[in-house]
Amino acid sequence: MIEIWIPITVMAGFFQNLRSAIQKKLKDDLSTIGAAYSRFIFALPVALIYLLLLLKGGNLPTPEPNIRFLIFCLTGGISQILFTLSLLWTFSYRSFAVGTTFSKLEVIMVAVVAALVLGETISQWAMFSIGISSLGVLALSMGERNLTVHSLVQGLFSKATLLGLTTACLLGASSALFRGATQALGYEPFYANAAYTLTISLIMQTLIMGTCMLILDREKLIAVFRCWRWGSLAGVAGAFASLCWFTAFTLQKAAYVRALGQIELVFTFVATLFYFREKVTGKEIIGVTLITGGIILLLLVG
Repeated sequence: MIEIWIPITVMAGFFQNLRSAIQKKLKDDLSTIGAAYSRFIFALPVALIYLLLLLKGGNLPTPEPNIRFLIFCLTGGISQILFTLSLLWTFSYRSFAVGTTFSKLEVIMVAVVAALVLGETISQWAMFSIGISSLGVLALSMGERNLTVHSLVQGLFSKATLLGLTTACLLGASSALFRGATQALGYEPFYANAAYTLTISLIMQTLIMGTCMLILDREKLIAVFRCWRWGSLAGVAGAFASLCWFTAFTLQKAAYVRALGQIELVFTFVATLFYFREKVTGKEIIGVTLITGGIILLLLVG
């Protein structure tokens, strides 16, 4: 019998892929920071309504947050915001292609942070599976950016690479910390736990990033509300993606969830190949094959 976290994670990958596609459209009208802020502010009402429906419809008691829970939500939310800014900074380097390629090693960072912060360990087979899929992610990213192995190795000690690894660490940390928040809350049922954790995290992220934009660049903040139609679509898709991610985090270790979540890249590859009918490189084919193989191995023996 398939464990419930598996289809939930696959759905998370699908909705994240959809949100990313909408955000690409948003970037035509907004800055990258504005498009990133849209994912928080327009997702918040969706998450809040969903949470209220669960609590009222299920006649559930209101969760009682504790300090540990709030710290995990805050640090996870800040890590996610810093990840976005770090990724933007990576683009400013001449060797940004190398840096952004290494930023894809998020799953390995999830396992490291979860082990250090939450004390979660994973099996040797799971580590092997994650290693295979991570190699696939590197190959896929290299194919997309026309990188060779030589250029990747040559740029191994560049500032862009260091920043790319920092970006991966921040994204991995956010997943592990959000997983920690759901555990700290200790609330049942699990789907209400996920909804409450997401809502509190989004409130914090919306306030933090909104305040920074209000002080540093008010015009970009105003532009976000002017593009509310596409922003709302991104928010809805992002809310569904996050609800699925957080729900999966309540049920399974963050490293396993994010490893399976790499199926999002397979969705993108399939859309590129069959819907957009774009040419794909040999590296991309090898990458998708390794990612798929790593995921299958994880599910079978991980």
